[in-house]
Amino acid sequence: MRIGALLFSACTSAIASSASAQEPLTLEQASGRERGAPSFSTRAENIRWAPDGEHLLRTIGGKEMWVHPLTEKTTEPSPRTNARPKEAPLGPDRGGIISLLQRLDGIDAATADSISRSREQRRATSGLGIAMPYQGKLYLIAGEPDKEVVRVIEPADKNRMELMRVSEAGMFSWVEGNTLCVISDLKNGKVHRFRSPIDDSFSGKLDWVYQEEIYGRGNFLAHWWSPDGERLAWLELDESAVQEFTVIDHDEDDHFRVKPEIYNYPKVGDPNPKVKVQFGDFSGKNPKTTELDLSEYGDQEILVTRVSWTPKGDKMLFVVADRIQTWANLHWFDIKKKKQGVWIREKQSDAWTPRPSEPRWMKDGSFLWESHRTGYNHLYHYSAQGKIIRAITRGDWNLNRILSIDEEAGEMIYTSTEHGAIDVNVYRIDLDGSNKIRLTKGRGSHSLNFNGDGTLALDRVSAIDMPEEVRLVDTKTGNVLKVLAQGSAEATGKTEIANWSVHEIINRDGIPLDVAVLKPGDFDPKKSYAVWVSTYSGPNSPTLRNRWNSSSWLQFLAQNDIIVMQCNVRSASGKGLKWTATAYKQLGVPELHDLEDAVDWLCANQWADESRVGITGYSYGGFISAWAMIASDKFRLAIAGGGVYDWRMYDTIYTERYMQTPSTNMSGYQETSCIKHADDLNPNGYLYIYHGVMDDNVHMQNMMQLALALQKSGKTNWGMMAYPQTRHGIGNRDLRWHSRQVEWKLIKEWLLNKKGSG
Repeated sequence: MRIGALLFSACTSAIASSASAQEPLTLEQASGRERGAPSFSTRAENIRWAPDGEHLLRTIGGKEMWVHPLTEKTTEPSPRTNARPKEAPLGPDRGGIISLLQRLDGIDAATADSISRSREQRRATSGLGIAMPYQGKLYLIAGEPDKEVVRVIEPADKNRMELMRVSEAGMFSWVEGNTLCVISDLKNGKVHRFRSPIDDSFSGKLDWVYQEEIYGRGNFLAHWWSPDGERLAWLELDESAVQEFTVIDHDEDDHFRVKPEIYNYPKVGDPNPKVKVQFGDFSGKNPKTTELDLSEYGDQEILVTRVSWTPKGDKMLFVVADRIQTWANLHWFDIKKKKQGVWIREKQSDAWTPRPSEPRWMKDGSFLWESHRTGYNHLYHYSAQGKIIRAITRGDWNLNRILSIDEEAGEMIYTSTEHGAIDVNVYRIDLDGSNKIRLTKGRGSHSLNFNGDGTLALDRVSAIDMPEEVRLVDTKTGNVLKVLAQGSAEATGKTEIANWSVHEIINRDGIPLDVAVLKPGDFDPKKSYAVWVSTYSGPNSPTLRNRWNSSSWLQFLAQNDIIVMQCNVRSASGKGLKWTATAYKQLGVPELHDLEDAVDWLCANQWADESRVGITGYSYGGFISAWAMIASDKFRLAIAGGGVYDWRMYDTIYTERYMQTPSTNMSGYQETSCIKHADDLNPNGYLYIYHGVMDDNVHMQNMMQLALALQKSGKTNWGMMAYPQTRHGIGNRDLRWHSRQVEWKLIKEWLLNKKGSG
């Protein structure tokens, strides 16, 4: 079945090395195990703007020279002007810090020097406060020059002191034993501690699910100082109803006991942490705290997905969403009047509402606000009272990233998908929505670096079939004035380079899909090749991006007569919520259909063997890979890593955003469960699953329950591997090498018909 037609770029042939110079990659080289292995990077010359903002810095004859971008006249830079001057931070320098620290009892010059070098040091930009953690203690300095106060703070009950912040007024906050601690006056050194009377609670710190699925992996911070540095907002999470989960370390050094790690992890349908929004005023002698009123939500389970301040600090802002994230409200709290309300309510009727970005503030108090309300992300201008003024961008495309806003010039520079979702293009538009100009020409992923007055820009661009270039661009018209440098497509070391090509195909529902294909450098249309599909396919997480791909592993596969294909399924196309929402309440269904259609399209060519197609992915890609071997007959081999094999085993906030809860969408959960459908495993293929034993994100429970279901179903065409002391992703170098060797062994056996080969 042929799904569609090729649209925009054909295979490139110019980037292949000469046949006489070919030396195939080894598995060790492709896996990063051998020094001096060939590199497939095409990084162009490092050209950048000189400190004067007018000339270019280029290396000529081994010397760094200034070059005029238009006349190409070269001059030797003066030592005084060759580097941008760095503004020294306000407050004492390191010598001053050392001197101040020595006021403390028992701190000699050597110890003070070590403390001053703390990598976790934080300071207010005002210079009024500096905090330096060192050997489990906090060393704090606050005050005006020559009037500084210095103190050392020791933790209570030997708790860890973390998430330290310094306010612009020279106040300090941190979390200690899940308790928020604040010092508002370093002279008296009193530590104010804020924590719920509930034992299992977090104050000023996020729990696992909030940091993983809302505020960003690794970001546990849940307290935020106002711009003037005298007021603090924080979240308080009641974890008492949240279920615990235990991860086991089976390989403890020096003994044969196991080490459990127990933490709160709400699985689908379980209670989430209950959240409160707190406000503290530390401008006076006695702190005043207020719990903000969320009673309008009654007994609804809510999430607080963002907290911020207005530029003047007169209002505190926070976003409240429902449990399954179909709506989001932007709240304001007036500090002086102690009143609060809602400015904006975002709501989707047939999908989820993505987490809103923070407002971007204008000088007159109005603000810019991103919203997916049309099915595409666009920017809107609101008054200081939260009334909409106008839409700034509009169309059937996604605003991706705002690069800069020049309020005086009345214009904005941003990236969007208007001329291709797999590309990165840059645009300028007036803040009233007029005079839009595309600043980057041609396909590929562009990155602009502007000169001093913004009239010229360096455009560093590459495409998956085009090595990197550096172009000089006229920012008034977007025209390319000249190409300044080009990266080489020759691999470092004598080896052939396989060629990528980009295509657009049409799936079974008439939806265009972006696809990339990597063919061997010595491709012969008369031969028959195996096919390898590498994918992620999670919601709004494209696998394919149109930039140069330097993967030695994929080049290695191509050299071994394997055609590699990547496909952006409709829900992971990056084209907008309209398309991402096609997976709503049925994760895995449209994604697999699109991957099947891409395989059919490729295998309509005689040189692509439909009987030798493999698929691999990790995390969401692990789920899709396993699901492909269970719910499809298109694949002969699936290698699935760290996958969720029944969405009821994953966390609430991520899963319910896309699937709702089992009580409202049980059929959706059951229809896409690898475990429930284990009996449907393709008898003509092989499924290999592997997992980190200590994965605290996607639990190894997923692999064990799928294994049990396959065993009970009497299936023997599958295998599994558990990696001890490994979490969500194989970090250990030796274990990664083991995983790669197993992967290659399976590919040879099942796709290259080399069973038992070394």
